[in-house]
Amino acid sequence: MSTDTPSAGADGEPMSEDALQERIEELEEKVASLETEVGDDQKKMTIVATQGTFDMAYPPLILASTAAAFGWDVVVFHTFWGLDILHEEKSSDLKLSAVGNPNMPMPNALAALPGMDRMATRMMENKIDENGTATIEELIELSLDQGVDLQACQMTIELMEYDEDDFYDGVTTGVGAATALQHMAESDIQLLV
Repeated sequence: MSTDTPSAGADGEPMSEDALQERIEELEEKVASLETEVGDDQKKMTIVATQGTFDMAYPPLILASTAAAFGWDVVVFHTFWGLDILHEEKSSDLKLSAVGNPNMPMPNALAALPGMDRMATRMMENKIDENGTATIEELIELSLDQGVDLQACQMTIELMEYDEDDFYDGVTTGVGAATALQHMAESDIQLLV
């Protein structure tokens, strides 16, 4: 702002440089106060992952990584069988269940035969590979890179007798139900998968 063209005050009289600077500081404080009042406009989402099958590992990870790409604060709380998604050893061996799956092109009697889950999983893995779709491990890495908080339920860790070192680096371990519920209560979107 040029000093040779002083601004006018409320009474129409020119303002001194000091008065102008004081007015700018007052306005900056008012803007900061209004921003605090309005609050954080960032959306929050909590997903509870309870199933640890190959096909059920994808929905929470795809939704979480997509929401994080939009700048959302995302938590995925993994509990019971959903914990296997975050377990490094078990996540590489998740199976797709052919029994009771209405989208499998085989009757349940055939799907119940030994080895059918492995075959169904292999077929889906081949389709994922041919399509160039991300693997479960890649989605976990992407989610963590984008700031998704992948949480492992402490009670389930103890129940399944897992070690906290068994999980992917970056996974938050030792999370209880109360912490998960708190994030759910503050979330705009809550999903159970």
